[in-house]
Amino acid sequence: VLRRTGTRPAARIIRTSSFAVISCPWSEPAAREMLSFISVPPRSLTPRDSISCARAAPSLVQLTWMLSIQPCSMIRDTACIRSTSRAVGPGPDSIGLAYETVGILTDDGIRLEAWYVPAREPRGTVLFFHGNAGNISHRLDSLMLFNQLDLSTLIFDYRGYGRSEGKASEAGIYRDGEAAWRYLTEERHVPTAEIVLFGRSLGAAVAASVAGQHRPGALIIESGFVSVPDMAAELYPWFPVRRLARIGFPTGDHLKSVSCPVLVVHSRDDEIIPFDHGLRLFGMAREPKRFLELRGGHNDGFLVSSRRYLDGLDAFLANSLGK
Repeated sequence: VLRRTGTRPAARIIRTSSFAVISCPWSEPAAREMLSFISVPPRSLTPRDSISCARAAPSLVQLTWMLSIQPCSMIRDTACIRSTSRAVGPGPDSIGLAYETVGILTDDGIRLEAWYVPAREPRGTVLFFHGNAGNISHRLDSLMLFNQLDLSTLIFDYRGYGRSEGKASEAGIYRDGEAAWRYLTEERHVPTAEIVLFGRSLGAAVAASVAGQHRPGALIIESGFVSVPDMAAELYPWFPVRRLARIGFPTGDHLKSVSCPVLVVHSRDDEIIPFDHGLRLFGMAREPKRFLELRGGHNDGFLVSSRRYLDGLDAFLANSLGK
């Protein structure tokens, strides 16, 4: 039974068509990020949805369901994009970058759509693993920054995103990452030592997984979390979520197998994935490693701190790639 109170809210309810989930004690954006792993879009929150943490909690059945389903198409900012993540917007040419649309075939027969954005005189190639919101057309700012760093970029949509075939799942997304690696090394013939794996948010787990199974030139983890169960345990400390979770994306565990140079990038102002997750990931990574602290939110820290961001990446790449 959820009992409303007239006092200042200690928690909020995020409603779906079938039940309500409490976000406590984290911020609303953090709760929405966790709800991005639910296949039902959350409605807008209103003040009347406030409740007391002491008097209410989501049922064990609800939480078990939340942690056992596969990730859906994701949430961008505060809106569920399940219905729009398939809609691909303007390409890199809209910001003055030449590019090529390519198809990547996974080992289970799924065709992924990708963009290859060449640099004029590349010192390396970025394999870009994006986060759980939107699709490749929502990463134009990053493509421009990488181009300014003299990096070619291959960015692809996971299965179920953009124009890629299939339905998103954790196992499937890992397969997609391996397929993108094979495309660069076997079809583009890019030397592995010149490949920079870049993973943002959820993509950090996929990039770290690929880096742990191969030997790229470098790995960059930006705004990553230790794991989904760790995030859920902080949201719901009163439930044994680690034992219930079937969605993992254990970035921290993957990092333990990575032997290439690692750069961890995180903002103290991240309103979705706490700064502590970045520090913990840095602690889990092997040497050689660096940490780059930004300011700004989860989705715009690299823009708010653009000068520091570019300088930090440039110095790391010069040291890791030798150019």
